[in-house]
Amino acid sequence: MRKPLVAALSILAFAGMSTAPAVAAEPTATTVGKGADTDTVSSVVHDVVTSTTASLSQLTSPSPQLKAVTLAGTVSLSNCSGSVIRFPNSLDTDPALVLSNGHCLTTGFPEPGEVLTNQASSRTFGLLNSAGTKVATLRASKLAYGTMTDTDVSIYQLTSTYASIKSSYGISPLTVQDTHPTAGTAITVASGYWKRLYSCNIDGFAYRLKEGDWTWKDSVRYTSACQTIGGTSGSPVVDQSTGKVVAVNNTGNEDGERCTENNPCEVDANGNVTVREGINYAQEIYNIPACFTTGNQLNLNASACTLPKP
Repeated sequence: MRKPLVAALSILAFAGMSTAPAVAAEPTATTVGKGADTDTVSSVVHDVVTSTTASLSQLTSPSPQLKAVTLAGTVSLSNCSGSVIRFPNSLDTDPALVLSNGHCLTTGFPEPGEVLTNQASSRTFGLLNSAGTKVATLRASKLAYGTMTDTDVSIYQLTSTYASIKSSYGISPLTVQDTHPTAGTAITVASGYWKRLYSCNIDGFAYRLKEGDWTWKDSVRYTSACQTIGGTSGSPVVDQSTGKVVAVNNTGNEDGERCTENNPCEVDANGNVTVREGINYAQEIYNIPACFTTGNQLNLNASACTLPKP
């Protein structure tokens, strides 16, 4: 899990880069994943230049059969990215939901085995349009679900419905795909924090991804073109052919270390460990819709629900 990029703001401004995030204001955990936190100036500038160069390369040679993914429906958090999502059976009149990472919670990282459900929250989110312009501030009514066990996810319920957001701001939610993603799929990681898109492909899946004290199951591994940086935690991973969200961006191996914080390792079914320095990952979400019922309400006891329970 990545750190935020506060220390580099003056350097980025000097370099003429106009896209800079707000400094994180809420209390947050800062050592795991791609959330926002302080980092070294040299590594930040390297990451930004690398990701910008990759994005420009992808923009100059788009595939005609793929859809153009934009920032519409993404949100910026104080320390991370996220998106307004709906499930295949959600109704326009349902309270809207925001998807991000469990390690992006303002209360700090959930412990291994810890699952948070239906906790009151008034957290705010900056809603972006297709150009990355903030058009509204949305507010949560509760944290519906949050964990870093088996997956790395947080889902907030908002005080607004999908219909009211569409009527007021012209923004529709992103739909969550309820089937397992496929290797080779062209994807875009859409960061509301940085207002930046990263495009690559799904390289494959890690049977287990271990980072520090946490272990995640069946994680998505990107090809090397997605050089996501601090602040991209919680970004939706969008299938370019369908426009649906297939995963939530959460971490990457920064230094080639083995299974440490900010250096996840892959563990196969036989316990063999593989370290892929510079490669980034996301967590699958296809199993989440089965855990939400009428009115977008969490039901961990639903027969098809496989999310960890408290």
